[in-house]
Amino acid sequence: MLDVLLQYETEIWRSIGETFIMVGVSIAAAVLVGLPVGTLLFLCRKGQIYENRVIFSVLNLLVNIIRSFPFLLLVVFLIPFTRMLIGTAIGTAAATVPLSIIAIAHYSRLVEQSLLDVPKGVIEAAIAMGASVRQVIFKFLFVEARSGLVLGLTTSIISFISYSTIMGVVGGGGIGDFAIRYGYQQFKTDLMMYMIIIMVILVQFIQFTGTTVSRMIDKR
Repeated sequence: MLDVLLQYETEIWRSIGETFIMVGVSIAAAVLVGLPVGTLLFLCRKGQIYENRVIFSVLNLLVNIIRSFPFLLLVVFLIPFTRMLIGTAIGTAAATVPLSIIAIAHYSRLVEQSLLDVPKGVIEAAIAMGASVRQVIFKFLFVEARSGLVLGLTTSIISFISYSTIMGVVGGGGIGDFAIRYGYQQFKTDLMMYMIIIMVILVQFIQFTGTTVSRMIDKR
């Protein structure tokens, strides 16, 4: 085992770094864009404080369309857009474009679901106390839903890691791409298994961390 890992040490570390870049950008997109989109979906629903059928219908349709795409087909479909945005459709930077788009759609839906779990009485009480919409969102909704939001982000991050393994299609690199090129295609099953073990350990660590944080901040 040690001999094989040492032989490909440089490539392994590079592939891990590429995975971290792709997943890191996806997480940033999920939090910076997916969180507001999911919140807007919730606020614009029927019966909510920002009820707006048009905005809700448009956002809901976009999220559903993106989430309904098989990810590999989404990557291929977005190649022209990626090339226009980044200047190339190949490489780790290009791979972050489809990953970010699916991350936004994926997490926004989980945010909406988490906010729907907040008792409606909390919002009514906040409004009765004279809270502004901004205060309702940040001091009541997000506070009440914080545990679900963390668990949703944890689930999303694990999905992003899974999606990142497909990015070899556009030369995005990463652990999954390394496992296919150096393990499967060169018939080095042991090397491929080591990469799978690394992925399993990484996912278990993220799940444990997310669950622990969620439990710690859940004051219900």
